[in-house]
Amino acid sequence: MSKRFKRRKEEVEEFNIWPSFTDLMSNAVMILTLFLFLALFRAVFLKYVAQETEETLSENVTVLQQQIGNLKSQLSQSNQELTEAKGEVRRLNRVTNELNQYAESRNEIIAELETQILQLEDESTELEEQIVNLKLAPPVLVIQDSGEYRFQSGSAQLPQQLSLYIEQELVPKIENIARERDIYVIEIIGHTDGQIINGNSNLDANLEEVAKGQKSVSILRPGSNADLGLLRALEVIKKLQEVQTRGRLQGLEFRAYSAAQLFLPSGGFASANRQPDATRRRIEIRFSPLGQAETIR
Repeated sequence: MSKRFKRRKEEVEEFNIWPSFTDLMSNAVMILTLFLFLALFRAVFLKYVAQETEETLSENVTVLQQQIGNLKSQLSQSNQELTEAKGEVRRLNRVTNELNQYAESRNEIIAELETQILQLEDESTELEEQIVNLKLAPPVLVIQDSGEYRFQSGSAQLPQQLSLYIEQELVPKIENIARERDIYVIEIIGHTDGQIINGNSNLDANLEEVAKGQKSVSILRPGSNADLGLLRALEVIKKLQEVQTRGRLQGLEFRAYSAAQLFLPSGGFASANRQPDATRRRIEIRFSPLGQAETIR
């Protein structure tokens, strides 16, 4: 019986798994404990890291908030400066517009002044030319009583060649001189020699009608050298007036004068000489501007 129990006991011991199970569970607990420890350590580490990260982020957020505040302040200041700058720009634009208007007005004034200056320069040039013309005495044209231009003794009738000379050569000369010197009056002066003329003059009775063209110069009878000089000057004027009716010598007036035998060709007074002298007999053409008459009472 005891053998059977012993054998049975040995069989039971051969099939006892609890020690192995215990070892297995111990190992499992140890492994689980290790995992738990690792998990705990990981949790603690992550918590530490999270705290560090949170603190860092908090600090960063604080810095960023400060930076954002500074940027907002700078932005506000920049906006204020921009507003002031816009106001300054508007003011400068107004000033610019005013300056442009002033410049335009000034340019108009300058242009007007330049025009006036040019006009004054033109007027000054014209005045200078007139002064020069006034300073330069116009020439005296002299038709000598000789050759083909000689009057018959005691007569005022124009010789044919003298008439042609007046029309073809004298008229252009008179026009040129009058135009260059702005002259309107042509004085024709008759000069004679000292020969005595004996005759009855009828100038006092007919001179005005002859001068107006109502009677011919040929009807006049000189009674002195003064009469003869005046008649010859008047005959030359009649020829010039005839040319004037054909469109020449426009705007010119003519005056007839007599110097008789009083002046020599040199301009001095002549001495008493009753002999024929062709050098003293002449027609002078003088040019004179038409001035304002002053009456002395």
